[in-house]
Amino acid sequence: MESKYIISAAGIHKSFGEIEVLRGVDISVKQGEIVSIVGKSGAGKTTLLQIIGTLERPNAGQVMIDGTDVWSLGEKQLSEFRNRNIGFIFQFHQLLPEFTAIENVMMPALIGGWGYDKAKQRAETLLCELGLTQRLEHKPNTLSGGEKQRAAAARALMMQPKVILADEPTGSLDENNKKELSKLLEQIRRDFGQTIVIVTHDKELAAISDRIIEMRDGMIISSES
Repeated sequence: MESKYIISAAGIHKSFGEIEVLRGVDISVKQGEIVSIVGKSGAGKTTLLQIIGTLERPNAGQVMIDGTDVWSLGEKQLSEFRNRNIGFIFQFHQLLPEFTAIENVMMPALIGGWGYDKAKQRAETLLCELGLTQRLEHKPNTLSGGEKQRAAAARALMMQPKVILADEPTGSLDENNKKELSKLLEQIRRDFGQTIVIVTHDKELAAISDRIIEMRDGMIISSES
């Protein structure tokens, strides 16, 4: 029996002015799968990820996440859906500099209406599980590159989302921290069961995937297990 598709995108078109970035992309990802999207700069990888993540609206096409047609939702509903169901890990972590690691990780829950104590307890648990027990009260400028990405991963997991989307997550890391992040993403899938979609130029990171999708000129040209 085949696994359920947690992400299904069909006929995705996106243009910026006269530049056609995505030209009728179809992509499906199974529950619990790790998928990497690779290709040269300008292939449309990040734009596709942003559309799947509801950060960028397509000109045409449909995106279903766990059975919800996300682009049929109103703005408030869409924001709430994103907060509950999608976690993001970016190249430059995007931790807020004025807040500690634990406060950064708590943010999605506080935005989602959780009480402070409940949010703090879950954030602490996640940070400890991801190896940052001694860094809870440290601000981002006192964390190493690898520690920042671990904190960002904890934040992405805060709401127990169905999907984690990672955009060039090793792009700003040295070789040692790249390897550590690869292990971390495998740990997230193993321990938390998330579906993970990664946009990357990093061949070693892509190698942890169940499937590698290659894009060129706004289209998918191959999908290999």
